[in-house]
Formats: sequence, structure tokens, C-alpha cells
Amino acid sequence: MALRATVQQVGGAVTDDLEAELQAAVDGEVRFDAGSRAVYSTDSSNFRQVPIGVVVPRSVEAGVAAIGVCRSHDVPVLSRGGGTSLAGQCTNTAVVIDWSKHCRALLSVDTDRRTCVVEPGIVLDDLNEALRPTGLRFGPEPATHRSCTLGGMIGNNSCGATAQRTGKTVDNIAGLDVLLYDGTRFWCGETDDATYAEIEHHGDRRASVYRGLRQVVEEFGDDVRREFPRIPRRVSGYNVDSLLPEHGFDVAGLLVGSESTLATVLRAELELSPVIPEHELVVLAYDSIADAADHVPPLVEQDPTRLEGFDHKLVLDNELAGLNGDVLGELPAGRAWLMVEFGGDSRQEAHDAAARALRAVGLSSGDDRVRVVTGADAASLWRVRESALAATARVPGHRDNLPGWEDSAVAPEQLGGYLRDLERLWDRFGYADRTGPSVYGHFGQGCIHARTPFDLTSADGVRTYRKFMEAAADLVVSYGGSLSGEHGDGQSRGELLPRMYGPRVLEAFARVKSIFDPQDRMSPGKLVRPLPLDANLRLGADWAPRDPGRLAFAYPKDDDSFREVANRCVGFGKCRQHEPRGGVMCPSYQVTSEEEHSTRGRARLLFEMLDGHGDGPVREGWRSTAVRDALDLCLACKGCRSDCPAGVDMATYKAEFLWHHYRRRLRPRADYTLGWLPATAAAVSALHLARPLGALTRRRPVARVATRLAGIADRELPTFAPRTLQQAWGRHDRARGDGHRGERGTVLLWPDTFTNHFAPHIGRAAVQVLEAAGWDVTMPDEPVCCGLTWISTGQLGMAKGVLRRTLRILAPHVRSGGLVVGLEPSCTAVFRSDAPDLLPQDSDVARLRDQTVTLAELLHEHTPGWQPPRLDPDRTVPALAQVHCHQHAVLGWEAESAVLGAAGIALETIDGGCCGLAGNFGFEPGHEEISRDIAEQALLPRLADTAPETLVLADGFSCRTQIHELDRAGHRPRHLAEVLAEALPH
Repeated sequence: MALRATVQQVGGAVTDDLEAELQAAVDGEVRFDAGSRAVYSTDSSNFRQVPIGVVVPRSVEAGVAAIGVCRSHDVPVLSRGGGTSLAGQCTNTAVVIDWSKHCRALLSVDTDRRTCVVEPGIVLDDLNEALRPTGLRFGPEPATHRSCTLGGMIGNNSCGATAQRTGKTVDNIAGLDVLLYDGTRFWCGETDDATYAEIEHHGDRRASVYRGLRQVVEEFGDDVRREFPRIPRRVSGYNVDSLLPEHGFDVAGLLVGSESTLATVLRAELELSPVIPEHELVVLAYDSIADAADHVPPLVEQDPTRLEGFDHKLVLDNELAGLNGDVLGELPAGRAWLMVEFGGDSRQEAHDAAARALRAVGLSSGDDRVRVVTGADAASLWRVRESALAATARVPGHRDNLPGWEDSAVAPEQLGGYLRDLERLWDRFGYADRTGPSVYGHFGQGCIHARTPFDLTSADGVRTYRKFMEAAADLVVSYGGSLSGEHGDGQSRGELLPRMYGPRVLEAFARVKSIFDPQDRMSPGKLVRPLPLDANLRLGADWAPRDPGRLAFAYPKDDDSFREVANRCVGFGKCRQHEPRGGVMCPSYQVTSEEEHSTRGRARLLFEMLDGHGDGPVREGWRSTAVRDALDLCLACKGCRSDCPAGVDMATYKAEFLWHHYRRRLRPRADYTLGWLPATAAAVSALHLARPLGALTRRRPVARVATRLAGIADRELPTFAPRTLQQAWGRHDRARGDGHRGERGTVLLWPDTFTNHFAPHIGRAAVQVLEAAGWDVTMPDEPVCCGLTWISTGQLGMAKGVLRRTLRILAPHVRSGGLVVGLEPSCTAVFRSDAPDLLPQDSDVARLRDQTVTLAELLHEHTPGWQPPRLDPDRTVPALAQVHCHQHAVLGWEAESAVLGAAGIALETIDGGCCGLAGNFGFEPGHEEISRDIAEQALLPRLADTAPETLVLADGFSCRTQIHELDRAGHRPRHLAEVLAEALPH
């Protein structure tokens, strides 16, 4: 109660004084603003606590200084890494120290000892990439490896599938540099008698800590030996067993998994494992998940590198979510599966290990329920298991599944029986149905993952949740297991520890806490003296979000409810990867490393904007400047729409927010200049102003004045074409007369604003290709638009009006079943995604959605027997492609790859990454630098390494514009239509 009162008093002048002192003392970013506090108010768990403030130190020493200031004000502290904790460890009413932006260095590597020293904010994937030349890696690899930090892994004692070979994080720590709340700092690790004596000799605070810990061992050691479960994945509670003499009195081991409740980790010396170069995957099918679990122990004896399991409900959830459809059919027939991976220095060695394992359990690779694969086939099958969170968190048409009991563990020998009883428990509480809870996890170590459809928005639902959690805890303890096998206790399971441990062990935990943190200022209320598991719920029976009013978009996946939209993010943190590896999301985070400029951070702000608890820092609703500022750096690239495991679509949410935010108010000038570009372009064409405007804007002083008056960034302006595509089409049509009749039927070529007014040569090339492929081409002869620029600037009323006019013009064609061919990916994506959500009741919109295709889709999927002309009949032509973000997220690139391959092109796509221009984004004031920085992430470096004569493909107008302006190598980016047209016989 004293702590709670102290925290409540941290406000007003006290908070101002704390903030001012932190600003003065800390080399870093000190944030007590509403937006930052909202962004850090939750993690991946069911819990929410608004922090006092946030500090982002630029160095470890700056973090030390921040904790010193907090100590002088008697304010709690919470260290935070990737913020992906599932039990509430990363949320607290405290000053949050975010190490992930600046303190992420790999300080040293010792290949002889197989160790390295890191700062706490380094991301696991970044670390292992940096270690690649050494042939070593940090062994444990959680599912969040793209975004989780080593500090967070140490805090939670993380594991992942690879822990089958390497063990938990605690098994891979050589030493820790730690700071106590009182300012005491020291390195710790295993402690032999001589080292202990030296520490004791100093008689300082460190000596007092070690002396107290030795007394804990002497007093409670036998209790720990007796009560700690002897299983591979005992993560619940403090690692007091690490202090036992047989474990070397390892103080670092004790602190691993302590969840920021004992000390702050400043640096860590990690033990590394050799990289295993070759693997072979064995997939085994069973009639039930419990049967699969029964067969785990003999497989464990064969020393696999990974041994995972999942059930048929996960496969069904994948199907319902539209995930991995190309892979699910490759699973052997069954209702549950084990994935058993074996490794070696050569393919033969890995193959022999797999064959031995199969023989040992009486199976062979020829059995119907066995599949043995390697390489890309194995990677594809692993996607099914790795997509578990994306598939199960929000199953379309079913209840949302939440964490809470997602991480229990038993001995592998007990796994089958435990799963049978756990399934009965779900059924008894009404949580079981045909889609869930899906069971998956690290079966080789007895760790089970499953998300449960808890109702955390009604009083009855919360009471049932509590009763289930208590019953589930009793169940796992009855099997000699652990409440947590990987994710830690936090607030989800801290209250349940008395059901797992007796009073003596709990007293040992309390003693450890008092030794390190006697004032209870290190993340209070978690693990020891925990807050109730139904307190501080992010939702809760009292959650009453404000009514957002009439929405511009329909949200069919969210029951047309913005409160559901604001809840869609599950906090997985995939949007926080620093490099665009195999995707697009999230370009603004990649160059800022700012939580508020990640998809997750923006989603958190939208949730807080609804102010469901009445205590949120964001109180202005749609008028919030904090939300507006966070969305300002959203490129509306739609990368999150496809890359986010939860399917967050921040581009749509941004447009919705801007519509509400500026409703009946003046907007920034750039919104009018860029949003009304189609109308401007039509006027330029009608008044024949393209040539004089082009001559003027090519003069830099004039262009600079023009951009300033228009309220846009001072950068090179695209030039209007003297003759639009539609104007050229009219002449083409008249010249052609009635002589051409396509034997395949008629397609409508969509004259989007960018092709029509800036790149009509691409449209003309497309006509040549379409007619050569046997299609008759038609095109509207009056100004039309998809509304893209109005959508991206949030002028949604105008966008709807433009779309309705367009639909009236296109109606005869689409009602007759005709296809519409889009050349510009962003405009084509509007017809396929945005338009149906803006006008959900319009049947012509649905027709347009279903009948709109890209040029490549038309040629590849709707033109049977057609073969593209080869660019060079004598050789394969190398090419590099920048895939437009909307193409990646909405349209797909498969048809383009197929057409280009058939044309004799050896295609390489740039591995992820937005070009940085993103339509209006790069032309908005204040975005110039970040636009260029994003281009430098992947696009520009790859172009710099590409010979100038190499064919560069970029279907998107934004991508071509960015390359034209910023590519120092001077490549001329081409559209697919141009490439194919030039290869046609003339």
C-alpha cells in the first residue's frame, strides 16, 4: 500500500521535477508526454499500466544516470527491451528504461572461448547476423527473434525451439554486468570459494548481497532441491537453484528470468554455440495431439536439434486465416504432427541422424505418416508451426484468443497425459470449439503454447478466467510441471506461484527480492508480492471505450467496430525489426527505432485514444495531436496489412483518423496539393499547360518557390506529359478504326492518374502487349480516378464521391463481366481493397474488386496459351525488381515473376524494403530526410551494387520517381509493360 500511495503521488509538480532532473542528468531522450506514455502502457500481455515516463538512454552509462535520478525521487523503474512479454513484465507504473534504440552494440567476440559481450538492447537476429562470419550464434531463439532483445531474453529466460539443443537463456550466460536500484554495480556469474572470499573481503554492498544469497542457499537449499520441478522448462519463480553449490553459486543464473524485479542488466557475456550448417526435417502424423505427445520421449533420445508439435486446429486456423495454403497439403495425413529436425556438418550426416531416429522408433521414410524434407521444402513446412500466433490470435468468425495460460510445461514423459487433461479442462470451462484452443509448442521439452478465448470484457468472463487459471495451475502442478516454460510469470502467473511452490521456497524468493531490492522499486507487483492476475487488465469488466462515431471505412474483419480495430494488434513486435528482411513492415521504425513509429506503437495509441479506462494519457479522441504525430511518419505503405501477424492495416487506420481529425477544419496545404493532384492534373491537361509548367519547374528557383507555395517538400517534381494516355488513346482508337478485334474479348485498361498524366508511354506499351496477346482494349474517354490521393490524405468524403463517379462510368463494363487491367499498383490496390471498404454496400464495387487484375495477372492467369516474347533469344537477361509496397501487401508478385521468367529474365527482387517515397509521403514537408533514409535501407544500396546496364523493374510510379531522383548509378527503371512491348516483334 505504501508503494501504491507513492506512485499515486508522482504527478504534477513532482513529475515535473523528476522530468527536469532526468533531462539534465541523462544523455538520452526523456519523455513524459501523453503519446509516449500511451505507447508504453502495455506489451503483448493482457495487462496495462500507464508509465510515469519513458527514458531512452543513448548509452549504458546514461541508463545508469537515469536510475540514479529515479532513486533520488524514490520512483519505481522498469527495464524494457522489445516489449513482447506475454505475462505483463513490460508494463508498470514506473519510469520505463527502453534500451532498444541506442544500447544495442556487440562489444566484443572471443571465438576461442565462444563468448561475446553485448549491450541489453541488441536484437537477437541482429546479433546472430553480426556473428555469422564466426560460425557461432546465440542458441536460444524465441519466435520473436526478429525483434526481441538480449536484455529481454535474459529478463524472461527465453528459449524457443532451438533450446532443444542449446538450452534456455540461463544455460547460455557467462556473466552479467548489473546495477541495483541503490546504485551498486558489479559483474556476476559463477562464484567459486576464492572469488567469494575476495568479494566478502571488501565488506561493501556487493559483499552484503553475496552473503545474503549464501544464507538463502544454506537455509533453503534443500527445499529448492526438493520442490523445483526436474524438467527441461522450469521457468516459473526465481532461479534460486542456480545458487546451489552443484551449480557453482551462479549469481548471473539467479538473475536470468528475474523480470527486471531484482537488478538492471547493463551488459551480458553470452556463451555461443556453433552453427549447424545442414538439417533434415522429419514430419510425423498422428491421430491426436496427445498421441503425438506420447511418442516424444523416444524421439528426444535421438538428440534432435528441434522437436515441435501442433494439432489439427492449428491447421484449420491457418486455413481460415488464409495462411500457408501452398504448404498445408504437404503435411502427411493426420490430426496432429511432430516436426523433428536433425542436424550435421553435412547433408549426409543430417540424413543419417534422421534415418537412425526413424529406425529407433520403428518407422521409415516410406511410411504414409512420415515425410522427410530438406532445404526450401523444410522451410515451407516450418512456416506452418511458426505461423501459430498469426493463425490463432484472431481466427476469422471466432472468438479472439488471448495469452494467460499459453506457456505451461511438464516433463516430456508426462506430456500426453497432461494434454488430455488440459483439453478436458478447456472443455469444462466452455473454451473449446472446433478452431481452438490450438495446441502447439516445444514438445521435445514438454512446453505447450496455446491461446485461450478468455472473455475479459465482462465480470462473469473475468471471474471464469480467474477460476480457469487457478484450475490450470493446479493441473500442471499435479503433473510435476511449471506454470511457465518460457514466457515467465509476470502478473499472469505470479499470483499462482503458491500453487506450485511451498511456503519455504516462496520465502526464499521473498528473501532474494529483499536482498537486491529492499524498497521494492524494481518493477513492483510482478513475480514477488504480485498484483492479482485480474488486476490492471488491458480490457477488463470496467473497460468502456468511447464511441468513435460514424466511421468512413467498413471493417468487416473487425465486425465494423473501431474498438475491435484498436484491439487487433497483439504486440508480437514483428514491426520492430531494424532491417527489411523478407518484407516491408515497418519502414518508419527501421530508420527511427522509435516505438511510436512502429505499427505496434501506433496501434497502442489508437487503443489509448478510445480511453476505455478513463485514466489514459490520450484524452482528445480523434483530435489527439499525439496520435496524429505518430501517424505522420506512417508511409501508408500497407506493409503491415500482409506482414503483421495480426493483420493490422495501419494505412487504412491512418486515413480514418485523418478524416476525423481534420473534419470541418483546415488541413495542411500539402493535403490539398497532393490530395487533389488528380483534379490538378485534369486541369493541366484540359488547359494544355503541361509544356509551360514543365519548363518552369525545371528551373530550380521557380521550382523551389512553387513547392513552398504548395506546402510540399523541396524536391524534384515529376513532369506532366504533354499528351495524356487518354488523349493518345483517342488518336490510336481513331487510327485503328474497327479493324482490330481481340479474339479473347475486351479488357478495360485503367488510365490511372500517374500513368495517364505522367507516364503515358507505359499505357501505350500496355496496349501493344494486350493487343498482341489477343485482347481488344477499351478505355474511358473522360476523366476518371480511383481516389487514391484523397484516401491517403484522409479526405474520405471526396474519395467516396470520386469512386461513385468512377463506378458509374465503369458499370457497363464490369456488369458484363469484363476485366479491368491496372498498371499502377497503388491504384489497382484501391480497387481490390480500399474501395470495397469505403463503399461496402455497392455491388459494382464488389464486381470491380473481383474483376480488377494486374497486367501480369491478365497475361498469366486469363490468357491461356500465351507466351511472352523473350527479351533475348540467345541468353537469360538479368534483372532487378523493386516490388511496390501495395503490390507486396495486396496484389502479390507471383504473376509478375512467372511472366518475367517465361520472358527469359533472371529476376532478383530487392529483399524487402519500401522505396521511401510512398505516394504523397515523400513530398510532404518534413519527410524528405526520412524518405531518403528509407531508400537507403535496401533499395539504393542494392542499386549501387548493380551494373548501370542491368534491367531495373519498378511498376510503381513512386518507386520509379525515387530511383530516378536518388539512384547515383543512373539506372532507368522500367515498367513490366515497357519491357514486354520492347520485346514484341516489330
